[in-house]
Amino acid sequence: MPESVRQTEIDVEQTHVDRVYARLAELRAEAEQMRDRGHALAHGAGSEARMERASMLFERDALVGYATRLLAALDSEHEGLVFGRLDLTDGQTLHIGRLGVRDTDLGNLVTDWRAPAAAAFYQATAQDPEEVIRRRVIHCTGQRVVDVEDELLRPDAAPEDMQVVGEGALIAALGRARGDAMRDIVATIQREQDEAIRAPAGGVTEITGGPGTGKTAVALHRVAYLLYRERRRLGGAVLVVGPSPTFTNYISRVLPSMGEHSVELRSLGDVLDGVRATHVDPAPVAAIKGSLRMLRVLRRVMRQTPPTAPTELRITYGGQVLKLNESELAEVRKAVHRKPTPPNKSRVLAAEELLEALWRKAEEYAGDGFQPDREELLTDLGERMEFHRFLVRWWPPMAPTWVLSWLRDPERLARAARRILSAQEVQLLSEEWARHEGWSVADAALIDELRVQLGPPPKPRRRRPETDVEIVQSREPERKPLRPEHFDEYLHVVVDEAQDLSPMQWRMLGRRGGYASWTIVGDPAQTSWPDAEEAAKGRAEAVGGSGRAHRRYELRTNYRNAAEIFALAADTIRDLVAEEDLPHAVRKTGVDPTVRTVSASDLAAAVREAADEVLADVDGTVGVITAMNRVGEVAGWLDGVARDRLRVVGSLECKGLEYDATVIVEPGDLLAESPTGRRTLYVAMTRATQRMHVVGTDDGCLP
Repeated sequence: MPESVRQTEIDVEQTHVDRVYARLAELRAEAEQMRDRGHALAHGAGSEARMERASMLFERDALVGYATRLLAALDSEHEGLVFGRLDLTDGQTLHIGRLGVRDTDLGNLVTDWRAPAAAAFYQATAQDPEEVIRRRVIHCTGQRVVDVEDELLRPDAAPEDMQVVGEGALIAALGRARGDAMRDIVATIQREQDEAIRAPAGGVTEITGGPGTGKTAVALHRVAYLLYRERRRLGGAVLVVGPSPTFTNYISRVLPSMGEHSVELRSLGDVLDGVRATHVDPAPVAAIKGSLRMLRVLRRVMRQTPPTAPTELRITYGGQVLKLNESELAEVRKAVHRKPTPPNKSRVLAAEELLEALWRKAEEYAGDGFQPDREELLTDLGERMEFHRFLVRWWPPMAPTWVLSWLRDPERLARAARRILSAQEVQLLSEEWARHEGWSVADAALIDELRVQLGPPPKPRRRRPETDVEIVQSREPERKPLRPEHFDEYLHVVVDEAQDLSPMQWRMLGRRGGYASWTIVGDPAQTSWPDAEEAAKGRAEAVGGSGRAHRRYELRTNYRNAAEIFALAADTIRDLVAEEDLPHAVRKTGVDPTVRTVSASDLAAAVREAADEVLADVDGTVGVITAMNRVGEVAGWLDGVARDRLRVVGSLECKGLEYDATVIVEPGDLLAESPTGRRTLYVAMTRATQRMHVVGTDDGCLP
C-alpha cells in the first residue's frame, strides 16, 4: 500500500473529525450558556422572590445539573472522540465514537459505541460480515488523525475505488507500551467480548477466561454500556469491586475515559465505610478468617462480657443490700443474648433481665424484717440513676471494630473459637492480630458481619454532664461512621477476580447487592482460595442462587501474553486444569522467556541485572514480582533503577495487572506462601506482554 494512499485516507478522516470537533465546540458553548442561565435564576434580579417558588428551584437545578453532566461528558475524551467507521452495503457510512454527536440538522456525525447501530463494529466478522463492507479503525492523538487500519469483510460488495489500509487494529494495539493505568478498548473490542458487554442487565452475568483475555476491560465496558442503556434505573448505584487498591487504581481511568463518573470503585478492603484495610494476611491466616466457621466465632465473641463492663452490681432496697456477682451477671447476659434482638437494640431487655435477677435475689433475702413487693421493687430500682449508670457501663453500645479487637486477647480468642478452630489455627490468628495494629483485607468482612449481627448503635442523646457516663465505643480510628443501611444500596455489582473471594467476603458483598444484578468476572485456574466448594456456596447465597437468570460467557483468546511467555506459564498448572480451560495466546514475538538459577548470595545482583535487561528491551513498565513478605527487600535491591518505569509488587498485588516485561523473583517463595502456590505462580507469570525473566536459587526456581 503506497504511503500516498494511506495519507489520502487519513486526510479524508481528518476532514470528518474536524467537523465533529467543531460541532463539539458548539455543543460545549451551548452547555456553558445553559449552566450560566441556571445560575442566573438563583442570583439574578428579583431572585429572592422568584426562588420562593418550588418550580423555579426545580428549573434552576435541572438546568445546572443537565449542563454540568453534559460538560463532563464532552470533557471526558481521552484518546480521541472518533475511533471507528463502518461502510455498509446500503451505501451508508457510520462513524463510531465515545459518545453520539449530531449536527444542527440532527444528522448523525458520530454514533455512540454503545448504541445498537454500532454493534456491527464489534460483531461483524469475515465469516459473518452482516451488512459491513469495510471496518476502519481511526487512530487519533487528541484531535489529529495519525493513522487508519481497515478490514475488508465483504470484498464482493466493495466499490472499485474503495481503499483498504493497514494490518488490523488489534495486533497494532497489542504491541503498544503499557503505562500505570489500564486503557479502554472501545476501538478493539472483539466479537466474543462484545457479546458479554451487551448481555442483558438482569440476573447474573458471569465472564470467565484465562489471563490476558480482557475480562476486566470487558466488565468495565459492560458497566458503561449498561449505564448508557439503563441510566435512569441504575443512576449512581453501580459498585465495582477489585482485589486490591493497586488494582483499583490501575483501572480507575477506564470508566471516566468513556464519560462515566458516577460508578463507585472499591477494593475488597475498602468496601465497608469507616474501615480501611492496611495489609494482607498470609494465605493460611486469610483462609481461616474467610471460612464460614468464623460466623460462629464472631457470634460467640459478641456475647462475651465487654472488657470495660463492671463485674458486680450492688444496690440497696428496703435496707437490704442486693448484690449480683460476676457469674450471676454472666447468666443475665446469656439470658438477654438468647433473645433474637441484636445486642445494640437490647439495652431495654438487659434492664428487664437485671431487674428480674435483683427481684430473685430479694426473694432469697425475704424474711420477717424484709418483705419486698415485686412491682414496687421493679419500679423503684428501674427509676434509680445508679441503676442506669450501671446499665450503660454493663451493656454499652458496641462498635464492630471494638468487638473484633477483643479477639486480639488470646484468652478471649481461645474461648470464642473453642471446638470451632484448631489450636494451631487459634495460634495463627493470635500471632497475626498481635503483629498488626490495623485491620487486614480479610478483617473487613468480619467487621461487616459484626456490624449486621450487632445492629446499629443507639443514637447518642444530648450530653448532660451531671448524669451521663462516657462510654468508649471503639478504639479504632474510623474514616467515617459505619452506616447500618449501607448493605442494600446498589442496583448493579461488578466483582472482579471473583475466584479469590472467601465465603465471608461473598457475604459482605451480598449485603450490598440484595436488589442488584451482578457481573462476576474470574478464572477458576487462578484461584487462591483453598476450599472451592465453600466459596461456591457463599457466592450462590450472595447473588441469589439458582432462582435468578444466569448467563455465562467464556473468553478463550489470550491477547496479553506473547505465546512464548504463556507456554512456560501454562506448564506450571497443566496438571491442575483441563487443557480447554487454558486460553490460546495468539501473538508471537520470537523471544523466549529467560530462566536463570543463581546462588542465594548472587540473587540480588541477578535480579538487578534482569531488571536492567528488560528495561532496555521495552519502552513501557516493568513489573518485578516477588512473594508478599519480600516486597520491601527486593525493592531495596532495585533502589535507583529506573523508578519511573519499574514497579515492585507482591504476588497477591499483581492480580489483574499487566506490564510490558516482568522479572519473577524466587518462584519457590510464591509456591510456598499459599496453599494454592502453583496457581499463584501462574498468575505472576502471566502479567507480561513482551518479555519475562525468571530468577531463582537452586531450591527456589521453577518446579
